[in-house]
Amino acid sequence: MTSTPKRPPYDPEVAAALAMVSANGALQPVTLGTLKEMRARGETSNEDLGRFDLDRVDIMIPGYEGAELTASVFSRRGRTGAGPGVLHLHGGGMIARNRFTGVSVVLPWAVEHDAVVVTVDYRLAPEHPDPYPVEDCYAALVWLAGHAEEYGIDPDRLLVAGTSAGGGLAAGTALLARDRGGPRLLGQMLCCPMLDDRDRTVSTAQFEGIGVWDRESNRTGWTALLGARRGTSDVSPYAAPARARDLSGLPPAFLDVGSAEVFRDEVVAYASRIWADGGVAELHVWPGGTHGWEGLAPLGRMARQAAASRAGWIARLLET
Repeated sequence: MTSTPKRPPYDPEVAAALAMVSANGALQPVTLGTLKEMRARGETSNEDLGRFDLDRVDIMIPGYEGAELTASVFSRRGRTGAGPGVLHLHGGGMIARNRFTGVSVVLPWAVEHDAVVVTVDYRLAPEHPDPYPVEDCYAALVWLAGHAEEYGIDPDRLLVAGTSAGGGLAAGTALLARDRGGPRLLGQMLCCPMLDDRDRTVSTAQFEGIGVWDRESNRTGWTALLGARRGTSDVSPYAAPARARDLSGLPPAFLDVGSAEVFRDEVVAYASRIWADGGVAELHVWPGGTHGWEGLAPLGRMARQAAASRAGWIARLLET
């Protein structure tokens, strides 16, 4: 008889939100068989982007091997001069969602720091497996750096940011920029990032069949991206940044994660390895947070604290 693993408890506000979502039947694990349904649910963003009162321009930019990618550029109305440039990469387990998913995390930077935010529809697995997603993201960064003057961006203040799969892709893009001598990044924001395909941590075992983006869903995402290579020695560190042997020479990183989610241990390990390799990282582990908990309880106390922590990090980074 298999015993139930011990798990850290959910934050009370998160637990209440999870119970409500679960009652609606929206917490089923994602499989390749249910991927079409998952994509259908996420076709329309439920984020209120209009509340930021920003200009938005939709454009096409070159991706990996010259493919055309759809991107949106957000900037403050009537801005002049040059401000920071932010490449935002959306979440969705490498298999779903679009460029507007999670972009509200970084749009305040356009309002408060005169940043230009570019968010891109990179190509998704399994139709476009590794290396397409991360190579599309790197191509978008190269495009952003090359068009900095055109969009009023300071080329010395480029950042990459993402949540979940987007956080993993942001980390992989930062590694590619370092190793290829590409655009120099000022910072990388990795929110609950998807970093490790090996499925070996304590937190993966703790959250199998429970919570948002559980162990089975995570295996589905990585299998879609890597196929039979998942968990083997034949996986690139750009696809799964936890595989990187050397994390030195990277831009300062902000990482956060919930204590009650699959990604907890790999995120903590990644921050620890950045420190071990002489780098700069700020790590927040939010007690009782499930994956994407802010979307479940956006008005809760912990969500407000998380937003303040990110705002403080970007303010300090841009003031240096």
